[in-house]
Amino acid sequence: MPEPDPPPADDLDLLCIGRIGVDVYPLQVGMPLEQVSTFGKFLGGSATNVAVAAARHGRRAAIVTGVGDDPFGRFARRALRDLGVDDRFVQVDADLPTPVTFCEIFPPDDFPLYFYRRPSAPDLQMTPDSLPQREIRAARVLWTTLTGLCQQPSRAAHEAAWAARGRTRHTVIDLDYRAVFWGSETEATAAAGLALAAGTVAVGNLEECRVAVGESDPDRAAAALLERGVELAVVKLGPRGVLAVTATDRVLCPPVPVEVVNGLGAGDAFGGALVHGLLAGWPLAETIEFASTAGAIVAGRLECSTAMPTEAEVRAYPTGDR
Repeated sequence: MPEPDPPPADDLDLLCIGRIGVDVYPLQVGMPLEQVSTFGKFLGGSATNVAVAAARHGRRAAIVTGVGDDPFGRFARRALRDLGVDDRFVQVDADLPTPVTFCEIFPPDDFPLYFYRRPSAPDLQMTPDSLPQREIRAARVLWTTLTGLCQQPSRAAHEAAWAARGRTRHTVIDLDYRAVFWGSETEATAAAGLALAAGTVAVGNLEECRVAVGESDPDRAAAALLERGVELAVVKLGPRGVLAVTATDRVLCPPVPVEVVNGLGAGDAFGGALVHGLLAGWPLAETIEFASTAGAIVAGRLECSTAMPTEAEVRAYPTGDR
């Protein structure tokens, strides 16, 4: 059966730019990798997972990224399509392999990651000329990550994307900070300044906020993000919940109870659900509670992309007496 035509350029709810790869997760929980003998293979990458999460809520999502010309790259593109994400902006790199990421799983809060992305990755080879600028301008939400600025030419591509969009509403900066991708924290802080100057929504945990704006107190971090010009600052507090602040609203959402299996995909599930709530025009409190619940659901599952819940699953999840 032929594949359906992609949606028109002005019909995308969400366009993500960023990482893609293959997650190789141990099926034996609580063991160091050297003792694990069986693994599962899943689509991964933070921006990719956000696109999948939004698609699971019925949103029309696409991603700008790159894979290698190899079996893992073919797997990633097929998985995107199977999970409802438009893959027409996925570049195929003839030289670099599709990244692979291993993790160890020690619930409830220890999930070391091992990234195989050296010397670079196809998703960091995007150039300004390779971007779908019309779609970047037209998408109802543009989602970018701090990691995309860690190398050239990806950094130049992100700056070109933001210039094309012109700080249109719902331009999201995911402060996604992975120290392994940066030469120094100082570099990441400078890059965060560039990103925040282009965004209208900022999302990050306390460590990411500290790197981006020098504040790790939740309210001071949110205030510092708003001072950079964003309309909505979302500060994830881990087991203490989520703080979301605008110029006129402050929401502190308590944590959603869950027996954690693997916490790695929870933030991406939160992101996709946040996109859904923003586009639906829900009140901020409802949006953040919905996103927090989506994140909790994925934290209770092993994988990331294929664990993303539907809106019906989120609505049905028992949040308990919070």
